[in-house]
Amino acid sequence: MNLKVLLLCVMFLTQAVPVLATTYEVGPGKSSANIGDAPWESMRAGDLVLIYWRDTPYQEKWVIAVQGTEQQPFTVRGVPNANGELPVIDGRNATTRSSINFWSEERGVVKIGGANIPAVDEPSWIVVENLDIRSGRTPYQFTGRNGLSDYANNTAAIYVENGRNIILRNCILRDSGNGLFVSHATRDILIERCRIYDNGIAGSIYEHNAYTAAIGILYQFNFFGPLRADCLGNNLKDRSAGLIIRYNWIESGNRQLDLVDAEDSSEIVNDPSYRKTFVYGNVLIEPENAGNSQILHYGGDSGDKSKYRKGTLHFYQNTVISTRTGNTTLLRLSTNDETCDCRNNIVWTSASGTALALLDQTGVLHLSHNWLKANWTDSHSGLTGTIYDDGGNITGEAPGFVNAGIQDFHISPSSPCINVGTALHPEAYPVLYQYKKHQSYEPRLSKGKPDLGAFEAKGTWTPPFLLLLK
Repeated sequence: MNLKVLLLCVMFLTQAVPVLATTYEVGPGKSSANIGDAPWESMRAGDLVLIYWRDTPYQEKWVIAVQGTEQQPFTVRGVPNANGELPVIDGRNATTRSSINFWSEERGVVKIGGANIPAVDEPSWIVVENLDIRSGRTPYQFTGRNGLSDYANNTAAIYVENGRNIILRNCILRDSGNGLFVSHATRDILIERCRIYDNGIAGSIYEHNAYTAAIGILYQFNFFGPLRADCLGNNLKDRSAGLIIRYNWIESGNRQLDLVDAEDSSEIVNDPSYRKTFVYGNVLIEPENAGNSQILHYGGDSGDKSKYRKGTLHFYQNTVISTRTGNTTLLRLSTNDETCDCRNNIVWTSASGTALALLDQTGVLHLSHNWLKANWTDSHSGLTGTIYDDGGNITGEAPGFVNAGIQDFHISPSSPCINVGTALHPEAYPVLYQYKKHQSYEPRLSKGKPDLGAFEAKGTWTPPFLLLLK
C-alpha cells in the first residue's frame, strides 16, 4: 500500500461518521404495542419514536435521557388519528419499563433528564411533540421501581429536570399538579403551540399550569386556559433568565403571569439576561373570580430582595382584558428597583375606568402610547413608586374590538387604536407575528406605525406590490 492510500485510510477512519438513526414505532399493529416495549435505555442521537393514536390511552410513564445533536436531534412524536386527536399518555395507574431506572419518578408522567439508566449527564437536542399528557397528580398512583407509588402534589405532565436545547411542541398538558415543570438546571428550552390547562391542586397556591426556571426560555403560540376547579396557582409562573413570552393566549389563573426571582439558582441570578424580560404580542384575560386582581407580577417573592430581577420588563403590543366587576391591577412590580417599559398595549376592563390601576404600589413604570380605560388610576393601594407618562396614551370606553362577546379581540377598521403606536424600545424584539386561535400564528402585517394591542386591524393593509399595480 503506498503512502497516499495509507493516509487516505487513516483520514477515513478518524473522521466522525454520522450515527445511523433508528425509527421506533409504537401502537396498534406496530413493532411495539406499548411505549414500554421500546428500548428507552439505548436510544441515540437521531432516533425517532413514533407513538400512534389508539382509542385507549397509554397508561405508561418514562424518562428521556439522550444526547442528540443539532443535526440529529432525538424526537418523540405522537401520530394523530384522522380527526387530529393526539395519542393520550395517562399517568393514572401507569407502568414503567423495567430496563430504565430514574429518580423522582413521582414528579412527572414524562420526565426529561435525571436517570441512572440511561446514564446521561445532560440530555440535549430533544424534541417532544404531538402528545396529550395528563393525570400526574394526587391521589393517582403508578407502578415504578419501588412498586406501587403515589404521585406528589407537584407532579408535572412533563417534568424537565435538566437538559439543553429542548423543544416541546403541540402537546396538551392537563389534569396534573403542574402542567409543565422545568428545573433550573435546564438551558435553552422552547415551548410552542401547546395547550396547557386544567392543572393544579385544590386549595394550593404552589402548583401552576406552567412552573419554569431556566437560562434561555421561550414561550410562543401557546394556549393557556383556566386551572382545575378550586386550584389557587398561577397560569404561568417563571424564575428564568432570558425569558421571552410572545404571541400566547393566557386566560385565568391567580395571576396570568408571575415572573419572580430564581430563589434556588445563583447561576440564573448572575446571568446577564436575568435583568431583561420580554412579554409581547399576548392576549391576557382576567375573568371574574379568578383569584388575584393583578394581571402580572414582576420581581420576586422569596423575600431575599438581593435575588429579585431588578431589571426591565419590556411589556408591549399586548391586549389585556379584565371582566372583573371589581378592581383590576395591571402590574405588581416587587420593589422600586423593578422597571416596566409599557408601550403600544390595549388595557380594557368591563368595569369602570376607576377600577383599573396600573401599579400595585412600588416600581417604576414608563407609559407610552397605550389605550387605557378612561379614568384609570395610579394605584388602589397607595403609590410609592413612579409612573412616567409621556402623554402619548389614549383613553376611552371601548378600544373598538371586533366582538369582545365572542373573544374576538382584533380591532375593527374604525378603532381608535389604529396606526397610533410608537417605536419600540431599542432593546425590544420586533413584532413579526400575532396569535391565531388556537395554538397557531400568522404574520403581523404592519402599515407603518403599529396598531395598539396584540393584533393589527383587519382589512386595512395593502401589500406593497399591489400598490405598485394601482
